[in-house]
Amino acid sequence: MEYTVLGKTGVQVSELCFGTMSFGGPADRETSRAMFERCREAGINFFDTADMYNNGLSEEILGECISDCRDEVVLTTKVYNKVGADINKQGLSRRHIQEGIEASLKRLDTDYVDLYFCHQFDSRTAIEETLRAMDDLVRQGKILYPAVSNWAAWQIEKALGISREKNLSRFECIQPMYNLVKRQVEVEILPMAQEENLGVIPYSPLGGGLLTGKYGVDKKPEKGRIVNNDMYSQRYGEDIYFKIADRFDEHARKQGVSPVSLAVVWVKSHPAVTAPIIGARNVEQLEDSLAAAEIDMTSEWRKEISELSMTPPPATDRLEEIK
Repeated sequence: MEYTVLGKTGVQVSELCFGTMSFGGPADRETSRAMFERCREAGINFFDTADMYNNGLSEEILGECISDCRDEVVLTTKVYNKVGADINKQGLSRRHIQEGIEASLKRLDTDYVDLYFCHQFDSRTAIEETLRAMDDLVRQGKILYPAVSNWAAWQIEKALGISREKNLSRFECIQPMYNLVKRQVEVEILPMAQEENLGVIPYSPLGGGLLTGKYGVDKKPEKGRIVNNDMYSQRYGEDIYFKIADRFDEHARKQGVSPVSLAVVWVKSHPAVTAPIIGARNVEQLEDSLAAAEIDMTSEWRKEISELSMTPPPATDRLEEIK
């Protein structure tokens, strides 16, 4: 496992980040512990969770896993999504952020988290209100760095501008969706991250399972997120995506590598990316994602794989300027 610096923080993180969305859901405590230990054995020191994952159980189990190595891991969690019956237990208000971090710290059994993500954009709350609340948490020592997930480039840049103007702790890392069939981030978000020197930890490098070799035009498993989960079936249900999945699987097999490994390393090979977030339901499923750390991808190979899908148009829509 190699390590890289997260943005301009100086913090060194493994080139793969392990996402614990399965903890307390498809993976019980024993399986979760086994996956955590396998990740540590592989050299991963970077772990991602969220308050909403399995109603907080993911945080609780991850807290148990890191109890004897907290100072050796870089830990993230998130705030925004509804986590209780009360109408205010959601969003990015100062009120919910303060309540959210206290609840997450308790479940994680730690004094602080390294990265605290705004999980979605909150149109009801002024960005400055959110940034001031995050800055207060930094000053209190409860978080080290504010971060952001699922925001548009203009929203992130606006926040960075306010942080500069008001001398507030800025977002130091972003967590966008990115994989071979979802490449919109290449247009503005990833170039922005490079310009602003932000850490980038993309989620869903396997496209919800689409790029694992299990899906294709004439191929679908009986069970799977794209089959059984409405959100994923809507996100990845277009016919063209299954055609890309077929082309990608054929390419991976010809190269003699697992499509899972190749999908992860393709995301990792983008120059803006710090560490893709990998996930699994069990240790056996985890192995192919971990194997991505052993694959070297050349720029030529990345280009060849990229041509299997659609390159998004530039921000200006001036297609003639694509080189």
